[in-house]
Amino acid sequence: MIYRRLGKAGVQVSALSFGSWLTFGKLIDDATAEKLMHIAYDNGINFFDNAEGYYFGKSEEVMGDILKKSGWDRTTYLVSSKVFWGGKKPNQTGLSKKHVFEACHAALRRLQVDYLDLFFCHRPDKNTPMEETVWAMHQLVMQGKVLYWGTSEWSAQEIMEAHAVAKQHNLVAPVMEQPQYNMIHRERVEVEYKKLYRPDVAGMGTTIWSPLASGLLTGKYNKGIPEEQTRLKEENLDWLKEAILTSENIEKANKLTGLADELDMSLARLAVAWCLKNPDVSTVILGASKEHQLEENLKAVEDIDKLDDAAMDRIEEILQNKPEQPMF
Repeated sequence: MIYRRLGKAGVQVSALSFGSWLTFGKLIDDATAEKLMHIAYDNGINFFDNAEGYYFGKSEEVMGDILKKSGWDRTTYLVSSKVFWGGKKPNQTGLSKKHVFEACHAALRRLQVDYLDLFFCHRPDKNTPMEETVWAMHQLVMQGKVLYWGTSEWSAQEIMEAHAVAKQHNLVAPVMEQPQYNMIHRERVEVEYKKLYRPDVAGMGTTIWSPLASGLLTGKYNKGIPEEQTRLKEENLDWLKEAILTSENIEKANKLTGLADELDMSLARLAVAWCLKNPDVSTVILGASKEHQLEENLKAVEDIDKLDDAAMDRIEEILQNKPEQPMF
């Protein structure tokens, strides 16, 4: 495993991390979840990602039980939660101070830890003043309940607004963003956030999700959605199907599969290694429902050097979607 700084923060995160979206407490049983966590940890992963919105908190409960049972030294891993979707009643969702505080305390209970290493605002909240959210996060940091706070799927403008509020009031600013990033979805990470990575601007790190484009970049959808259960068959994921399973994207996946074969790696490993090639990616969050999936994708760290300039050029020829950088 290799380790990278989380933006300009001093904390080191494993280049590959492990998340529980759509799996823990729902798609897989607890025993399988425990095996996956141990495979990840034993292979050097030190960051485990979660959220209050993952299966109504059940995902955090499962992860918390595993962390407690493991006996791992608390100094050897980082665990996160995210706040936004806590329930359907008033004040159970969004980024008000009330919900931010209550979501943090609930996550601590479910994960059975004394503090969260990373705490994300899962989406921006148009109904809550930015000052209120930044102050709430700052106070949680001052109380020792959160070490670093960040955002997920915020615009660059919203992130800079949070930094402006923090600077004005001498508060702790967000240090990481968790965006979707993969060979298909590139614009925000490669263009919109470009200035945010600079230490003199925001020094943001990134904990990117969906490196496999929800399974497209494993090749399993090359001939359509298989009969067995997959993530894209989960409820309320029609938006993912429509965005990802286009004929154009499937054709790209087929061509990338051929290139991966030439490079002696699976398409999934190629996709993850490609994400790791981006110096602005702090860590790539892996998800898995089977042990062999995780074991295979962990090998992507060994494949980074295989993606030399020639290989990267061939990938761009297949993708035909490299975002244009602004002229100034």
